[in-house]
Amino acid sequence: MNLEFYIARRLIKKNEYRNGFSRPIVSIAIAGISVGLAVMIVAIAIVTGFKKEIAEKVIGFGAHFQVVNFDSNKSYETLPIYQEQDWVEIVAKMDGVKSIHKYIQKAGIAKSDETLHGVVFKGIDSDFKWDFFEQYLLEGETLTIIDSVRTNNVVLSKYIADALGLKLGDSFGAYFIQDPPRMRRLTVSGIYDTQLEELDKIFIFIDIKQLRRLNDWQNDQITGFEIVIDDFSKLTEYEIILNRLIGNHFSKGGSMLKVRSVKDEYPGIFDWLSLLDMNVWVILILMVTVAGINMISGLLIIILERVNMIGILKSLGARNISIEKIFLYFAGFLISKGLLWGNIIGIGICIIQYYTGIITLDPSSYYVSTVPVNINILHILLLNAGTLIITLLMMILPSLIVSKISPAESIRFD
Repeated sequence: MNLEFYIARRLIKKNEYRNGFSRPIVSIAIAGISVGLAVMIVAIAIVTGFKKEIAEKVIGFGAHFQVVNFDSNKSYETLPIYQEQDWVEIVAKMDGVKSIHKYIQKAGIAKSDETLHGVVFKGIDSDFKWDFFEQYLLEGETLTIIDSVRTNNVVLSKYIADALGLKLGDSFGAYFIQDPPRMRRLTVSGIYDTQLEELDKIFIFIDIKQLRRLNDWQNDQITGFEIVIDDFSKLTEYEIILNRLIGNHFSKGGSMLKVRSVKDEYPGIFDWLSLLDMNVWVILILMVTVAGINMISGLLIIILERVNMIGILKSLGARNISIEKIFLYFAGFLISKGLLWGNIIGIGICIIQYYTGIITLDPSSYYVSTVPVNINILHILLLNAGTLIITLLMMILPSLIVSKISPAESIRFD
């Protein structure tokens, strides 16, 4: 057995039962590591959970990528493209691509008997996936699109329904400013609430055939395609691939296409989310620094209490590096104990919040009603490994004091 490791383990056992000055100091050091790690776990879980929740909501409205006409139009309406494209089948078969669907987008005004509200009508076809909106559907049902029949039903948000004073089954007027102006009478078949107010207050989902007819477009003309992928972290990778395959190429009808990612479409939201990363790094640095300082203080006190032992070991021929290893092992035991309790506290808090949602938020400000948490095992392992390595490296400096202790003086030390 490793002699230094054996002595360090014996010191740990002895320290647990003694009432010396070092015991409360060591307890404080362990508590500092525990609290620090717990705070880091909770901070990482909340930030990653928050970013994941908001990103999923934004993607639910606009997919990961949109392929549209390459024009200079910055509004919600662009020139049409044809839905028969050579690249569609190729993209649909790509690894990591979940779905690809057609859409038409058109701005308009929704009007009830009492008020009106500016909205964007998003026309969807039978290939649209309702998985996301089904999670947030409060009343009614999603649209059933049939190729041969045009439906007047729409799905809108609770925000728009409240603004217009509408309920499930109510009808309202939709006005479109064009030449000539047009109006449609629509019926509410479903009401959703994603709590992402910035988008909830805009979008109403409608049969794509309604908008195609309003635009006087041909049956194979659309605003564009939306592409959904499996992994948001690979957004940049897929954007490069799609741009090479689709972007800046002429398609049927002579239109040049462009690919825009969800980050390009909603830069404000994603820039805001990216700022949260800086907050996390500040927390991590502060917590590790505090934990390290606590451990340095604890180890210095322990070394001073063990001056006699150090002198005896040196008189028996032990080298400085061997004695330093004893105290580094000792510090490692204490850090591990702190990490254990930190994991229990941090993961416990995350699990409680995940299943109970006990900590709530104002959805109008944060886009979610409860604090979201994302428990990622890899993040927790990296936090533990990083904390252990950094704090142990910080322990090297106080352990060097061992080399300054003289055997003759330390044995007489009282």
